[in-house]
Amino acid sequence: MLRYKWEDAVRFWNSKKGEDRERVQTRSRQKQKFTHTAGSKSFACVAETEELLSGQKFGRLQLFDITHRKKDGFPMTTEAAEIMMQAIIVEQIAQLKAEAASREAEVQRKYEELQLQLKAEAAARETEQSRKHDALQLQL
Repeated sequence: MLRYKWEDAVRFWNSKKGEDRERVQTRSRQKQKFTHTAGSKSFACVAETEELLSGQKFGRLQLFDITHRKKDGFPMTTEAAEIMMQAIIVEQIAQLKAEAASREAEVQRKYEELQLQLKAEAAARETEQSRKHDALQLQL
């Protein structure tokens, strides 16, 4: 850092405006519910890095999981652990709903296929009956 920039920064920190900003930032930091492990990297950069490494898109909950774990793999706080558990449950529910919808669609498809098959068989029987009837009419 250049000397004149450093001196400007020190002057700002010691000014009334700088002290006011420090108080606001301290209060904001105290209000934070969760601390993250991303450091100075933005969450967007973390997400992009993870997406490049894994080759798949990351959602908000997955990004939360990545940025709120310690190096040993444990969550930063119990609140973060609770959110991660809720995220897992929500993901499982969504997966079950998707599977149920898929099964329902398959049942509907098979039902419609069976209806078409029954209609075709009924039409074939009707045609056969009509042919037999016409043959009997010719004999009389």
